[in-house]
Amino acid sequence: MNRAFNRKKDKTWMHTPEALSKHYIPYNAKFLGSTEVEQPKGTEVVRDAVRKLKFARHIKKSEGQKIPKVELQISIYGVKILEPKTKEVQHNCQLHRISFCADDKTDKRIFTFICKDSESNKHLCYVFDSEKCAEEITLTIGQAFDLAYRKFLESGGKDVETRKQIAGLQKRSSRSSRCWIQDLETENTELKNKVQDLENQLRITQVSTSPAGSVTPKSPSTDIFDMIPFSPVSHQSSIPTHNGTQPPPVPSRSAEIKRDLFGAEPFDPFNCGAGDFPPDIQSKLDEMQRQRWRGSKWD
Repeated sequence: MNRAFNRKKDKTWMHTPEALSKHYIPYNAKFLGSTEVEQPKGTEVVRDAVRKLKFARHIKKSEGQKIPKVELQISIYGVKILEPKTKEVQHNCQLHRISFCADDKTDKRIFTFICKDSESNKHLCYVFDSEKCAEEITLTIGQAFDLAYRKFLESGGKDVETRKQIAGLQKRSSRSSRCWIQDLETENTELKNKVQDLENQLRITQVSTSPAGSVTPKSPSTDIFDMIPFSPVSHQSSIPTHNGTQPPPVPSRSAEIKRDLFGAEPFDPFNCGAGDFPPDIQSKLDEMQRQRWRGSKWD
């Protein structure tokens, strides 16, 4: 840190070491705002920043806007800028990120410091207005730096590194807490989509395999007159039983059948069933059978 208050380095510090190392020193001031600067230190750098913010303050004042009041809490860990009533932290400037601090020689009410932003890594110049305590606040920040440097030497450089690690962990935890719920919601949505896809695939598989896996009875083929063709096996099996008994089997014809000179089977009307002829032919056959029986009787 480039101390612009070196003129006071031989003086005794205003606060006890315990007040800055174990607690903090509060101050009230008006906050003119912050602006980005190109360099981390330099009197001309802060002078341009003060000129810019003062001009912006005059514009706001002409519009009826008041300069906001803030509370500063200074310790060996940094400078906190809070809202005085609600104690809400507006800015938390860690001490190892503050590179320059000074009070304005031309305007005794103005004091500034430059701090590197932890997220954007930009150098921001914070400007304050304190009617009575501008120089005292600057010296208090200088004393906090002196105590932090002594503690750094006593701890062999471990203390500052520990503070940096803690600050990094706090930064990651604050980000992870915001993203944790979003990650869970995204994972839940992905799982729901996977389950839905599996259900759709299962339905498609069942529909595609059901015709091949199930055996559907085939209806018997019919002829042009929608008649089922005759089958000896099916015909016998379809005859209903009478009084629990099966009908007598149809005698099978001999495999060797005598044929006439022309290769035709001889006609035997007595081996044919009664239902094989029309009624007029059947009656003639019955008459011929009676005559034959009578002739054999008289012989």
